[in-house]
Amino acid sequence: MKITYRPEIDGLRSLAVGAVIFYHAQIIILDHQFLRGGFLGVDIFFVISGYLISSIILRELFQKKSFSFKSFYEKRIRRILPALLFVMLITFPLAWLYLLPSDFIKFSKSILYSLGFSSNFYFYFTGLQYGESDGLVKPFLHTWSLSVEEQFYILFPFFLIFIFIYLRKFLLHVLIICFFMSLGFAEWTGVKNPSLNFFILPSRIWELLAGTILAYLEITIGRRSKKLSENSIYTFAGIFLIFFSFYFFNEEVSHPSFFTLFPVIGTCLIIWYSSSNEFITKILSSKIFVKIGLISYSLYLWHYPIFALARVNEFTQGSIIRKLLLGLLVLLISFISYYFVEKPLRDKKVKFSSILIGLLIAMMLLITSSFYIIYKNGKVNNYNIIVEKTILSPKFESECKFSTEDQNFLNDKFFIDRFSKCKKKFKKFILILGDSHSVDIFNSFSKISNEKKFIIGLNKGGCRPTDNINKCHYSNALKFIEKNSTEIEYIFFTHKGSYFLTNTGQKKHRGNSKYRKLPLDEKQIEETIKYLIEIKKLKNELIFIGPHLEPNIKLNRTSLTKILKFGDVKDNTNYDLIEVDEKLKKISKENNINYVSKIETIGFNIKNDFLINNNITYSDTDHWSEFGEIYFGKKLIKNSIVKNIIY
Repeated sequence: MKITYRPEIDGLRSLAVGAVIFYHAQIIILDHQFLRGGFLGVDIFFVISGYLISSIILRELFQKKSFSFKSFYEKRIRRILPALLFVMLITFPLAWLYLLPSDFIKFSKSILYSLGFSSNFYFYFTGLQYGESDGLVKPFLHTWSLSVEEQFYILFPFFLIFIFIYLRKFLLHVLIICFFMSLGFAEWTGVKNPSLNFFILPSRIWELLAGTILAYLEITIGRRSKKLSENSIYTFAGIFLIFFSFYFFNEEVSHPSFFTLFPVIGTCLIIWYSSSNEFITKILSSKIFVKIGLISYSLYLWHYPIFALARVNEFTQGSIIRKLLLGLLVLLISFISYYFVEKPLRDKKVKFSSILIGLLIAMMLLITSSFYIIYKNGKVNNYNIIVEKTILSPKFESECKFSTEDQNFLNDKFFIDRFSKCKKKFKKFILILGDSHSVDIFNSFSKISNEKKFIIGLNKGGCRPTDNINKCHYSNALKFIEKNSTEIEYIFFTHKGSYFLTNTGQKKHRGNSKYRKLPLDEKQIEETIKYLIEIKKLKNELIFIGPHLEPNIKLNRTSLTKILKFGDVKDNTNYDLIEVDEKLKKISKENNINYVSKIETIGFNIKNDFLINNNITYSDTDHWSEFGEIYFGKKLIKNSIVKNIIY
């Protein structure tokens, strides 16, 4: 059954997609990100989708007493797949041109999972944290929300029809119970596993069900009050809740959770109380809002890969003007995509069988290309192979020098068997513990040390002692140290020193020197020292290495060309790290912890130490390349007490 067209809902869509685009554009004004809660635009989409899809299903059930799965899924296919596949086909050659081999593999996998309506699981299981800087260069990260919606479209009709047939009297009660169960699950999972909570349908379905409940009430009891004053008050409250969320929420707020009720309730108020003669509805129904709302799906599809590939090439680095120009490009391409791909293929005059053939051909082309890229390890562009080889820093691996990032390594049979075998052979071993920067140390010491050294790395990227124990490995590391203390020769600990600097931005910006300002973050220092004291209780032979060094030069295809061809290296070093170093040195001495300063032992000078005989010593803004691990490692070992341990 056809639903009465409501232009204000397209207006809501334009608000939602605009917020998402501004959020991903990361426009910074006076150290403040514009629309820092713009990611909540996706939640508005979920409510709208739940309302519209449920309206379609329920109207058929109430009025026809039947439901056409064929018609329903045909409309969903026409709506979703043509535009999505078109974006993928256009983006693929651009990815070939600009992405380094390792990133091209991840890109190809994300294509495959997106085609299988499961990219949300892919991004979760690859350990991605939404909003973190590494996610901003993944062209199809945004398809996680499409996968959530597609999973809903596949499963929900069966659920709703089953309840309608067998529990019709209690349909509203079931929907409300499921709503609160999902919301409670989201609140609980947000504490236990925030990343899982963000990406999965069970944590999101309450937002979709909010729309379903509105659709049910509208069909059964009629929609909204007819009083202009009442409608105006509630729609204004709705728009206030939405914009309040956009401006004052950030990644620090648990999401989805009870807090997400703000934009969800705001959206529900507008859907329920909007009427043609009240102010908010008139604005949302205006031509510009409706036009943007109509192309919102194309806008959502195009904006992320365009921004991601621009970031890879540093096109928008530090330039609001370029970001705005890129936004205009996104708008133009989205209009073309909508009027020449999306809209025509939704027209019933175009045979569905013809559309299916075209979609299958496009999917086969994408699937074949993606598997080929994975088979070739992403190595299909010779220049990108050279670039990645220049900065590549793979984790070192030999029989008895190995590392794991699995926080549950104590239950990993492969790790336990390998450790037991090497312990029998060497008796004593060196343990290197920490975050991704401890991988630099593990690789350096493993390559430089003599063959008789047995070295184990417990190194999980992004982990600090203050982080959730369910995410990181530090709790299990203490158990491992306690059990094997007599066999441990020395323990080396290091992690990213810039986390000790006070952050003026959001959590995701902690790794970016632009957002860090003194004074030091005393809590981070105290927690780190507290953890090191726990280690010392178990094993006295402990050395704390810190802080990391930070040339702060973003390496990519474009910047590497300039550096290798012209030696174009600018001094962007964050000298606040010197104060971090002094503080760590002092507090380590007070707690009788051996401290080795990278700044003192390596004496980093960006003009002299970044490019050595055309070899770049860094793999990114602050991690060592394969060449750098040897170059800096030798300096650190030679100029400290480490020399007597490693050689």
